[in-house]
Amino acid sequence: MPHSRRPEPTPKWRLALLLLAVALIVVVPAVLLRTAAIESIAALEQVNHSQQVEAQAYALAYDVRNVESAVLATAAGVEDAELPARLEESRMRIAPALDTLQALTRDNPGQQVRVGHLRANVEQRMAEVMRGEQDGVSAAGVEALVTRFPIRGIVAEMVAEERKLLAQRVAASDRTRSRAELLRWGAMLAQLALLGTVTFFASRQIAGRLSAERSTRRASARAAVVLDTVREPIVLADAGLRVVMHNAAFAELFGIEGDATGALLAEVGGGAWNDEETLRRLGDVMARDRELWDFQRRQETADGFERVMLINARRMSLPDSEDDAVLITASDITSQKASELQIRELNRQLEGKVEQVSDVNRELEAFSYSVSHDLRAPLRHIAGFADKLGRQLGDDIDDKSRHYLNVISGSARRMSALIDDLLVYSRLGRSALRPQVVDLQSMIHDTRSMLDANAHADNPDHVIHWRIGPMPVLVADENMLRQVWLNLLGNAVKYSARSEPAVIEVSHDHEADGSHRFSIRDNGAGFDMAYAGKLFGVFQRLHAASEFSGTGIGLASVKRVITRHEGRIWAESEPGKGATFHFTLPGNLEPTSKSTPTA
Repeated sequence: MPHSRRPEPTPKWRLALLLLAVALIVVVPAVLLRTAAIESIAALEQVNHSQQVEAQAYALAYDVRNVESAVLATAAGVEDAELPARLEESRMRIAPALDTLQALTRDNPGQQVRVGHLRANVEQRMAEVMRGEQDGVSAAGVEALVTRFPIRGIVAEMVAEERKLLAQRVAASDRTRSRAELLRWGAMLAQLALLGTVTFFASRQIAGRLSAERSTRRASARAAVVLDTVREPIVLADAGLRVVMHNAAFAELFGIEGDATGALLAEVGGGAWNDEETLRRLGDVMARDRELWDFQRRQETADGFERVMLINARRMSLPDSEDDAVLITASDITSQKASELQIRELNRQLEGKVEQVSDVNRELEAFSYSVSHDLRAPLRHIAGFADKLGRQLGDDIDDKSRHYLNVISGSARRMSALIDDLLVYSRLGRSALRPQVVDLQSMIHDTRSMLDANAHADNPDHVIHWRIGPMPVLVADENMLRQVWLNLLGNAVKYSARSEPAVIEVSHDHEADGSHRFSIRDNGAGFDMAYAGKLFGVFQRLHAASEFSGTGIGLASVKRVITRHEGRIWAESEPGKGATFHFTLPGNLEPTSKSTPTA
């Protein structure tokens, strides 16, 4: 089943950091800009306030001068129909103008003092002007009032103070506006940087998601290819045992055309899965999270054959869903079951053959016992009576009769030796192995000494050169290995008897698999490799008895011993150029620190 990789969630610290950045770059500049806007509005209001004070002061001075001018014009006899109305209008504006100045300069104690002086002077001048209007006033009188009750200077001071304040307030307004503008640009740049950062990380995350989706699609495609390549039928079913997906082998085996996704498993393959026990076991796998192993059922597949299926199932989680599913594999073991039946039948037949062989072996053992005991007595009689007959005839025996007696005695001795060798060969196959630590170096030297003595007794002038390399210490049956070395070294001495001097080499080496390889090489008569297959058979001889004595059982006994020690033996030779016998013994025959001789 392909495992689609879910996108990793954004770490919480990144989300918190993003929210903090938004707060710092969006909210804080908004608050600061709002504060700057309020300060700018306040600065503008202060500027307007100063301008209002200045305008109100000039308007008051104008109304005072307008009243004085109207009074002078009336006193001078100027006839103007609008003059009384203008006089009254200006007089009516003076008191509200003073009140307005008083209110406008309430936040400035210095200006309040000046407004007080201005109010006092204006009221005095207006009182004097109104009295002069009744009594008559001249221009000189008006001028005197201006001097006694000055207004222009006070207005000028007030205007100067307001202009000074206006300059300060304009500067403060400009600074506030500059800060607001700088803050606006900074906020805009920060927001652009934030937007760029968010865009960068968003693009990276989108690219990562797209890459993960591509990787997931490729992984799913690879998994689907691998799943379809598997020749074992596989199907995935949900909690309702409906098919979620399956591979091509499943579709092929159960004759599904197209895609069986969503179909009930019991309806797939013509009802091949519609088995109460099978469905119950699969339901237990899903409901109780049990595993179904090696459940055998017979199912009829799309080809119409009834097959023995081995069903395995286990519950698993789906990587792209919160639901679980059950993974089912169905292996066709029909041929395996048929092979098992055939093997059981062959085993039954083999048991019968083994029983027959056991009977034959028992008969052979009985025969060997009979030969070893029943034939020995007649042979002893033949040899004994032939010897007695020779002594009975004495010197009167002719050559032909002596030859007959010698043939009788030699044949009896040869028959006795043959029986002994047969008994040894039989015993080597029947007796149990008695492993013990064996020093092959000492065993070979003992065998060599015995063979040297026998060879010297038969032919005192014959010279044998022995070349024996270092030999290991192994755990094996000592008596059986002694028979091996006695036969192999004895053959080397026997078949090199006509080579002068005889050279016999014994060496040891390790094979690549760690086993021990022993080699016995001589420079004797050798043999034709065309007959090497007969070399280790019973009674098989490659040389005539007149050339070299022997019963033809020695090498067969050697092979039996080597085989029982799980080794092998072979020979290499060429007529007239000697022979080399090789045999191996397993490496596990090496003794350990705990190895002790076994009785």
